[in-house]
Amino acid sequence: GDIGLVAGGQFRVVKEPLGFVKVLEWVFAIFAFATCGSYTGELRLSVDCANKSESDLNIAVEFAYPFRLHQVYFDAPTCKNEMTSKVFLVGDYSSSAEFFVTVAVFAFLYSLGALVVYFFFQNKYRENNKGPMIDFTVTAVFAFLWLVSSSAWAKGLSDVKMVTDPENIIKEMPVCQQRGNECKEKLDPVTSGLNTSVVFGFLNLVLWVGNLWFVFKETGWVAPFMKYPPAAPEKQPAPGDAYGESGYGQGPGGYGQQDSYGPQGGYQPDYSQQGYGQQPDYNQQGYGQGGPTSFSNQM
Repeated sequence: GDIGLVAGGQFRVVKEPLGFVKVLEWVFAIFAFATCGSYTGELRLSVDCANKSESDLNIAVEFAYPFRLHQVYFDAPTCKNEMTSKVFLVGDYSSSAEFFVTVAVFAFLYSLGALVVYFFFQNKYRENNKGPMIDFTVTAVFAFLWLVSSSAWAKGLSDVKMVTDPENIIKEMPVCQQRGNECKEKLDPVTSGLNTSVVFGFLNLVLWVGNLWFVFKETGWVAPFMKYPPAAPEKQPAPGDAYGESGYGQGPGGYGQQDSYGPQGGYQPDYSQQGYGQQPDYNQQGYGQGGPTSFSNQM
């Protein structure tokens, strides 16, 4: 039973905004670096020479992360005596791509570590408020890094698409400018995975910025800004009512005019009918004038 209660308390963290958003950050970080870091693309084009025997109608060019395209080349016919020449792509976009993937990997690791702390070290996390303050600082840093890396990678991806467009490659090939030769694009690279990586980058930005609020509330820094409603004044008893309406009777005379047991269904002794007499008359019983005469008569 105790183990079940502890486990229930731990997993309840996932249902709270702080833990739930952290799980989303962890998952989205995986998608971000996976869609970018594992990418491999291919483009195809053809060079149809005036001398058909020198043509190459199926030129395939592969490229991949981290997009050092200036190192990617392919052999194209020169349409001269069956000779070929190396054609290099243009640009190095590894800095923005690697920066994006690095931020995603570290965000994944930090989210995983934070979830472990939320689950198993809640007391230490909240001790002296150090945990939430560190969490808030790191979350703010990652939010800024997601903004910079996602923006840089979005610009880098735009350049990668332009450089790997077969039409733009053909424009830069001298053999395609010669009369009698004809160059055509056969296959554009599929970049939907890279587009997805940019989307996940900006989704991570939204998550980490939004999570700043939930972590900020854990720090306790929000307390001075919270306004609490004034306490309701206590009800004062009415004038002339010593005890309010609690059943002690009315008027300043203590317990009131009736016996506290009440005349209905309660205990009300009737002294006049039980042998006690109506009023104790001390003068008639000998206590007043001559001593206890009734006691002396019995003797």
